[in-house]
Amino acid sequence: MKGMRSLETSEATRARMSRQKSRDTQIEIALRRTLHAAGLRYRVHRRPVKGVRREADIVFGPAKVAVFIDGCFWHGCLDHATWPKTNAAFWREKIEKNRARDLDTDARLKAAGWMPLRVWEHESAVAAAARVIEVVQRRRDMNRRAERHHGLEP
Repeated sequence: MKGMRSLETSEATRARMSRQKSRDTQIEIALRRTLHAAGLRYRVHRRPVKGVRREADIVFGPAKVAVFIDGCFWHGCLDHATWPKTNAAFWREKIEKNRARDLDTDARLKAAGWMPLRVWEHESAVAAAARVIEVVQRRRDMNRRAERHHGLEP
């Protein structure tokens, strides 16, 4: 990373961090299964907006809803994040940059007409799915009303 000092770490830490999954995590799979069982169809690991190099975990294209599943450590969950004592400055800077990037991503998606949704890894898949379903259905209803208003629907 540009501007960040090198990270001094042990072999054990390096091995543990390399095993961290960035996709298809337990919560991600559980959420996808719950959404699919509810009848929703989606794309996984897609960039919702061309020219914005940010990938959402779950994308509902026509409804323009992008779901991001954030890890408590990597995204600085206020309830569960831990701040390492070793290389503390490095990790604080890394996590703060992740938080800033998340805010920037949300702003870019909103500017392009998308609704970003963030799910924490500690959330229940059922509760998260209920939020996602509610937003996707609301956006689909809005699209249908707009189509009827503009005479695009028979």
